[in-house]
Amino acid sequence: MATFDAFQSSADVSGLSGRYATALFALARQAGSLDAVAASLGTLEAAIAQSADARRLLTSPVVSRAAAGKAIKALADTLALDGLTTRFLGVLAANRRLASLRAAARGYRALLARHKGEATAQVTAAHPLSEAQRAQLADKLKTKLKRDVALDVTVDPALLGGLVVKVGSRQIDSSLKTKLDSIARALKA
Repeated sequence: MATFDAFQSSADVSGLSGRYATALFALARQAGSLDAVAASLGTLEAAIAQSADARRLLTSPVVSRAAAGKAIKALADTLALDGLTTRFLGVLAANRRLASLRAAARGYRALLARHKGEATAQVTAAHPLSEAQRAQLADKLKTKLKRDVALDVTVDPALLGGLVVKVGSRQIDSSLKTKLDSIARALKA
């Protein structure tokens, strides 16, 4: 029943990755390890962002289930991930769903934020944000929205500079790419 309740309460979680996120959330809630799983997923995503080999492991159709399972277990041990997250990764590898990891992690964070009564802001930045920048952005959004905000940050160098922030149906686009595109359209007109 907890799985159904968690899934129903979040419009941000859908599809196959949403089912994986919902299952992980329900298990983590039952085990009392919601924050530990979130921290492990964050650590894992940071490691994947820095390693081309890890990214290939997630997306390569050539890697067998057994090899993917062994590699992801070794990665989990190296990163000292919690047991539940490690078992979750094993299930993804066994089902050849490692490519869904990022979307499942995003869904998990959305469920966790909703559980804590926070809004989730999906932030796309041109460059990685420091902890101070994350804290400052979260504070500004908290002031504007009048509730706590969990940030889900991704990096897209194509933005050139600035941020794109989405909270629910609202979007604030202060990226340099959008500004340059606007200038180009104005010059053409």
